[in-house]
This record gives sequence, structure tokens and C-alpha cells, in this order.
Amino acid sequence: MLQGWHIGVVIPARNEEEHIAEVIESLPPFVDVAVVIDDGSEDRTAENATSANPRCELTLLEGGGKGVGSAIDMGHQHLLKTFKSKFISVVMAGDGQMNPDDVEGLLQPIFNNQADHVKGNRLQHEHGFNNMPRYRQMASKLLSFFTTLAAGQPVTDPQCGFTATSSEVLRNWDWHRSWNGYGYPNYWLVNLAKQGFRIVERPVESIYRSERSGIKPVRFFTSVGLMLAVEHHRRNLSWLMPKHLTPHTLFALLAYFLGWSALLPIVSNDLERELFSRGVPAIVVCLFFWFMAHLFDRAAVRVHKELRLNATAR
Repeated sequence: MLQGWHIGVVIPARNEEEHIAEVIESLPPFVDVAVVIDDGSEDRTAENATSANPRCELTLLEGGGKGVGSAIDMGHQHLLKTFKSKFISVVMAGDGQMNPDDVEGLLQPIFNNQADHVKGNRLQHEHGFNNMPRYRQMASKLLSFFTTLAAGQPVTDPQCGFTATSSEVLRNWDWHRSWNGYGYPNYWLVNLAKQGFRIVERPVESIYRSERSGIKPVRFFTSVGLMLAVEHHRRNLSWLMPKHLTPHTLFALLAYFLGWSALLPIVSNDLERELFSRGVPAIVVCLFFWFMAHLFDRAAVRVHKELRLNATAR
């Protein structure tokens, strides 16, 4: 326990026999419970986890190989059953690529009531991406751009899975919908914004050795890209409900639809036809309206957070 909060750590692991015991034994002394989810390992991950010497209560769960997102969900839900008072759930990978000394830094914004969900940001750390392969750095920057658009707020390192989440978020989360694979952090960021939860980023160290990623790039970008597009539209359309409706939301949706209409001449409005007649390309008109839509969308996200914060403060 730390500053009146119980602390739980969720550790998804698949074929991590080499690192899992070290990860468990290196957890800070203020951690109350560590939950290791063996996600279908074919090595001695489970055995090495149970033979470790942790300084906290340790639980091993069988994830069944459904994916890292499903494993993390299982760990969060176990902590919901374990703690009856307020707690923070920290997610750390079982591969030893996350420095346990960074855990307390992730907790502080929640302690200070500045955030509901804190993400690690490897770029903000003094060593940056450290030894991350160049192609993975480029992929992370590309996903940062699309996740920022989908979530309606700046996200500079969306793929970092080192996070801390307050029990308020977990107790209000929709556990019937989730994302099982590697795009799990992106899915969470969009849906946290949808529900008006506050997200901040804090620097964490990036530790890379000679491990090879199990991600298949084409399949990953295709599936995560489609998921971000779907969740972006679900988030915006959900704000048409009366309790979520604000002027910012209406302006964002109007600008967004104007952007689409610029690509469809049959539904173009008078303003767009006038611009076309003056030689302005349709794609330029479309991108302009989409840019305006994103600005209004960011404003809507900020207002939604303020409304939620005011409601919980009453």
C-alpha cells in the first residue's frame, strides 16, 4: 500500500521463462498483489513464476493463449475481486523490458488527482527509445499519429504497455468489449477518451536486449488500423446522445461530414462547389474540413473530461 492506495501489478507473460522470476522479484516493496497471467506459454514460464520469491502476494492465472489484451483484462478483473477499497492496477510486461523503479512515477498523477490512467512514455525518458530497432520506432510514430486522431487527444507513445489505472476506471469499464491482441493500448486510449477519463504520460525507461518481436507487421497494422477507425466513429457517434452532447461535438461532426462530402460530388454543398470552381482540389477541401473536425474533436474531449470531473466532485 502507498499513500492510502492498494497497489496491484498485472504481468501478462507468454514464453518468458528467462525473465519472469526476475520481474516478479524486482517489484517495489509497496506492491500488495502481483498477478501473473500465463498466456499459453510453451516453456517453463508458469513454473518459474511460482518458484520466484516475491515480496508481495502472488497469484498465477491461466490465460489460455487468447492474447496479451485478454490476459491484461483477466488481471485487472482479478484485482477488482481482490481489493474492496481504492487501488491502482499497474501493467508490466513479463519480458523484463520495463524498469520497476519507474512504477512510483506512474502512480503519482493518480495520487495527486491529476489522472485516471497514466501511460509510460519512452520518448520522454532521457535515453529515449534506447536500443529499440529503427523500424519499430517508425511504426510507433505512425501509430502515435493515428491514435491521436482516434482518441481526440495527443498521444506520443501509444504502444508502451507500462501503465497505471485507477480503480474508478476499472469499476466503470465495459468488460464485455475489449481487444485481445497487441493493439490493446490503442483500444484503451480511445475508449478512455470516450468515457471522459483523464490520461497523462510519464517518462519510463526502455530496456531492449536481443529479443525478437512476435508481431507480424502487415497483419498488425491492418487489424489495429481498422480497429482505430471503428472505435473513432463509435466514440464520436456516442456523443450524439443527449447526456454527452456539446457544441464542440456538433461542430466536430459537422466538419467531419463536410470533409466526406467533399469527396462525394453528388452531396457537395454550395461552399464546396464554389471552391471546386475556383480550382481548389477536392482532396484539399476534404483535408481542411477533417483538420477542423479534429480541432473541434479535441475541444469536445477536453469538455467531456471536465464534465466528468465536475460530476464526480459533487
